[in-house]
Amino acid sequence: MATPHGHRSRIGWRLPPFYCPFNEKLIHPKAAELEQRAVDWIDAFGIYPDATERAWGLATHSAEFTSRIIPSGDVEPVLLFIEWNYWANAVDDWQDSGSTATRTADIADHSARLVRSIEAPGSGLLPRGPLTDALDNLVTRTRATLTPFQLRRFTEGTRDWLFGAGWQTANAERNVMPSLNEFAAMRMSVNGTRFTLTWCDAANGIDVPADVLYSAPVQALTDAAGFIVSCDNDLFSYNKEDHQEPWEQNLLNVVAQHHGCTPEEALAPAVALRDRAMTFFVRMREQLARGADEQLGRYLVSLDHYVSGCIEWQNLAPRYASPRNRNELPVEGSSYDITWRDTPSDASVEPLPIPAIAWWWQQLDA
Repeated sequence: MATPHGHRSRIGWRLPPFYCPFNEKLIHPKAAELEQRAVDWIDAFGIYPDATERAWGLATHSAEFTSRIIPSGDVEPVLLFIEWNYWANAVDDWQDSGSTATRTADIADHSARLVRSIEAPGSGLLPRGPLTDALDNLVTRTRATLTPFQLRRFTEGTRDWLFGAGWQTANAERNVMPSLNEFAAMRMSVNGTRFTLTWCDAANGIDVPADVLYSAPVQALTDAAGFIVSCDNDLFSYNKEDHQEPWEQNLLNVVAQHHGCTPEEALAPAVALRDRAMTFFVRMREQLARGADEQLGRYLVSLDHYVSGCIEWQNLAPRYASPRNRNELPVEGSSYDITWRDTPSDASVEPLPIPAIAWWWQQLDA
């Protein structure tokens, strides 16, 4: 799976079994075609400076990620979102690569320019180059594809993602590991949950009215989905980031700090926390489904695909299974070979003792 570069994994390479009661292992029937078209787009704009960076960019398997979370969507919006994901991963890797004293300020400045470039094309706020040229292409096509409401949701989702990235960077710059409560409050933003879900709706033709979409119960369910996906990402990506100083603001490191234990010892309580969130997700979803119209019902199914598809994708993505801090190049065919469980590792249905997300459980019927 990996060639060690001078240090062993703190948590090992065998992840605990995953609880996901709606995993169907779906993937878009045109996944291979979509991947090839996306790679052609990447190469046309030259968003990677050399062959090594290109190999690691493609190792994100962004085409598979999108094809698994949108397993039956319209081809052109799915393709556009795949390209957004390759582009966003390139930006994300840039944000994770710096170590200067002005790093937070640099990212805040870049984020403001980026969001404004989406809201007002042609603003000329970003330096010319392959990433900016690719962004201009994405923005032009996005504005022609999304409805005004979807475009506003996407812009706000981008702003939320960059807001989370800036917060995380500021913590690293100050050598601060967030508390469990702070982590839970912000992890969905860092993950870009709403950036992603707008495209799931657009590609699937889902149009939930704003008063329903932004109601407290639906937002609680949306947050829970993003939190579960984020927790799972932290499990898969731990070994990819365990060389960083200060330590990555990752679920396992946060839980280890909370309990005063090692990251390996934090695996069990971290998965239990994640499974409690999954149990809430299942209950809240069932409650909403009972009174859902067609559009909300389809949104609930889309959230299922988001959670389960992310697990399947990360299990097989070389970005995680053969991480860069241990390999010169990604290893195609590498996998975590995960296993599954039918019940949560923590069967409690009580709210998690985390104030920032305790409000989710308040949306459940008595």
